Amino acid sequence: MEVRLLGIADVPAISAFYLRNEAHLRRWEPIRESGFHSPESWRRRMGSRELLKFAALEPGGDQLLGVCSLTNIIRGPFQACTMGYAVDRPHEGRGIMGNLCRHVVDYAFDALRLNRVMANYMPCNNRSAVLLESLGFVVEGRAVKYLKINGRWEDHILTAKLNPSFVEI
Repeated sequence: MEVRLLGIADVPAISAFYLRNEAHLRRWEPIRESGFHSPESWRRRMGSRELLKFAALEPGGDQLLGVCSLTNIIRGPFQACTMGYAVDRPHEGRGIMGNLCRHVVDYAFDALRLNRVMANYMPCNNRSAVLLESLGFVVEGRAVKYLKINGRWEDHILTAKLNPSFVEI
């Protein structure tokens, strides 16, 4: 499996991933307006530097098997970000997300020199609970009606992983 940071040239593949997995991810995502996953919409988001998006791909391939994003990167006294992820439905249960998220957390700690990576999941999402625990994330609490997911306000379990080698820059 190849893991790499995505850029503008990858917009068609990003759009295709989300359009292909729309039904699969609906349970875990907000309701999106029409065109949210269009190439044009992804081009705007990817060009804005508001997120860093990584992907797992088959070696030499261009189809995304899973994606992992770092968003809300905050410097100053916080030095933290939020991580989100999704796997292509046919590739669930193959260890792709563990490898991809491990790479992204290492990038956040080593390249971005962040102190904290946060990731949140709905209490019913057992796969995310197991994934994050295996990556060393620690539960820090529960947020009631945290995000409006698929049209309903949903509680979320709040987790974080601290950089064991964090050094002030």
